[in-house]
Amino acid sequence: MAKKSRKLRVIVLHGPNLNFLGKRDQAVYGSKTLDSINKSIEEHAAALGIEVATYQSNSEGSLVDFIQAEASGSGAIVINPGALTHYGLSLRDALQDTGLPVIEVHLSNIYAREQWRATSVIAPIARGQISGLGWRGYVAALDILAAD
Repeated sequence: MAKKSRKLRVIVLHGPNLNFLGKRDQAVYGSKTLDSINKSIEEHAAALGIEVATYQSNSEGSLVDFIQAEASGSGAIVINPGALTHYGLSLRDALQDTGLPVIEVHLSNIYAREQWRATSVIAPIARGQISGLGWRGYVAALDILAAD
């Protein structure tokens, strides 16, 4: 008898200030709110047969705590680390410690902005990075993970 495969569960994390999407500089970050983006993520995940757990925090420690609590029941992580991209070393360590594939997502093209934004401490441990596609970067990450 064939063993039934387990549904892929993906942690989707949003870092500092992403709770202000829709209010922040819309020319850079778009007009969708975080709630609207999460709804799009959840709908797309359901269509792909993926379970998602979304979480946002302005605190690096809270993101680390969530990763440590949720990783064992998950198969991958999609993260927009926000400003923690550039200096969130404890976040990087927590992501790496999971052993899970990580896809880093950025709403804006971080390479077309200030020079300091082009350095990511997350990228070296990530499977890949999606930058500049707006909220669609999250669904693209899910498509990539579903194809594995």
